[in-house]
Amino acid sequence: MGCSPAFSETPLVPALLDAAAWRVGSAALTGLLLEVCSHPKPGLVTPLSMGSHADMDVRTFMLSSAAIAPCLFQCAALGRSHRGAPADLLPAVRAVGRDHDAALLAATNGVNTQRGALFCAGLLAAAAGCLSRETDALPAENVLRTVGEITEGLCDRELRGRTGEPRTAGEILFRRHGVLGIRGEVEAGFPSVLDCGLPALRTALAAGHGLNRALVHALVALIAVAEDTTVMWRGGPEALAFVRAEARHVMDLGGALTPEGVDAVRRFDAACVARRVSPGGSADLLSVTVGAHLVEHRVFPETATRGFCLDGDRHHPKPDGDRR
Repeated sequence: MGCSPAFSETPLVPALLDAAAWRVGSAALTGLLLEVCSHPKPGLVTPLSMGSHADMDVRTFMLSSAAIAPCLFQCAALGRSHRGAPADLLPAVRAVGRDHDAALLAATNGVNTQRGALFCAGLLAAAAGCLSRETDALPAENVLRTVGEITEGLCDRELRGRTGEPRTAGEILFRRHGVLGIRGEVEAGFPSVLDCGLPALRTALAAGHGLNRALVHALVALIAVAEDTTVMWRGGPEALAFVRAEARHVMDLGGALTPEGVDAVRRFDAACVARRVSPGGSADLLSVTVGAHLVEHRVFPETATRGFCLDGDRHHPKPDGDRR
């Protein structure tokens, strides 16, 4: 899922970059930033680990996030400006995405950190922008359904109906294994986010857990169900079966909401690093989960943002003057 489909050559439509577009774009960008800042994650980059990667760390993600941030605001503005059928918006979203995909690779010297997240978050922002023309209330369910309307027919056009040699990782994996990957996920309106990611995130927040714990909990819930083509590209169907089974085991222990589950997350991480497996598609879905939650609720509960780390201990700031 982490591999982004190719962008089209359709020119951009006029955009309305107003307060509503800023709100939506900010929510989508926050999803990108919080995803990479959570820890521990199985095989993924965190502030304390390069995960299963040798060519990227958290700073690489900061560079790419800064490079693609304008795309999210512009996609929200495109949604705000759009008139007509939702599916007619997709070419414009992909055109602005293509420009920022190039900016991402330039910022990271060719390292693919967030190309899949760019595709997902851009669609989320565009869909929320569309809905915001009529109401300030943006329930996540409605926003995700609109993503499906914008991408209607995508799998038929780009996977089932494509002839010739496959060009992208998603097309190759569809030919080999019949998986729809991120195209199937977005066309269905992000069912993994709606059915698993958001419920897990909100369960953790409602129970008063800190934001990092809630993020890790939601991520594991997503890994347990996602058709993660980033995993399949590295390790085939066997690797996907492995990460799903491990994630289900963690959730059976209470996910990141119990000490036993936290210990299992760390073992899961070590196993992914040993196998060089990284569930990047699920990480993209976590970004969407956070973005969709914030589009609807605007902020997190106060209890989630008081600086609690995963084990429940408070982060203690260094004394004044100590900036090491």
